[in-house]
Amino acid sequence: MKFLFVTDLDNTLVGDDRALSELNQKLSYHRHVHGTKIVYATGRSPILYQELQQEKNLISPDALVASVGTEIYLDGIDNSYTAWSKQLDIGWDRDKILAIAAHFADLTLQADSEQRPYKVSFHLARTVAAELLPQLESTLKQQGLEVKLIYSTGTDLDILPLRGDKGLAVKFLRSTWQVSSEKTVVCGDSGNDISMFATRETKGIIVGNASSELLEWHEANPGGDRYLAQAPCAGGILEGLGHFGFLG
Repeated sequence: MKFLFVTDLDNTLVGDDRALSELNQKLSYHRHVHGTKIVYATGRSPILYQELQQEKNLISPDALVASVGTEIYLDGIDNSYTAWSKQLDIGWDRDKILAIAAHFADLTLQADSEQRPYKVSFHLARTVAAELLPQLESTLKQQGLEVKLIYSTGTDLDILPLRGDKGLAVKFLRSTWQVSSEKTVVCGDSGNDISMFATRETKGIIVGNASSELLEWHEANPGGDRYLAQAPCAGGILEGLGHFGFLG
């Protein structure tokens, strides 16, 4: 049957070239025959996404959700989906966020390519994250900023608009394409994928090489229709799609 397939890229779709080739063939066939929609949901900027797409020969998606859910592209990466961008403006002030963050010495800005209109990204060591993150979040909210902090892989901190993340972007696409959550499957490996797994009706595949923060969240939030794969990366996705019966 037709379904909506959504996957993170690094260490989820990408990481096992042989399994990726098999998955690409099956997804391409399913899209051609049944009309399945393919979405990549990545923390990468469009620039770094293009590099990965060329390096790994990724099949073209029906939509790209980039920059941890703050940008949606439906026809290539030339123009973002303005209907999505408009709702991220509320309570967002990038310059003010940067000014506040400058007072926290343990935050180091990521590369310029990863600083996006609706995303401010830092490197932050795991050893200080537990103490620093609540302080930073409190300071930002005291200044009237409507933001959320997403920490993943023990090194990456993304500050996003309150109304933007991967999960909300997927919900927006489901509404646009009129696909039910029951016919949606999301795949991920790290903390910035948690928002995609939060909708209980949506099927979820957690790949076998998932990070500790995602596994801890999974254990602390039972009840969702999630499959914890044994195989890593694309192999785990194949395993999960078989479990849910999406590929027949």
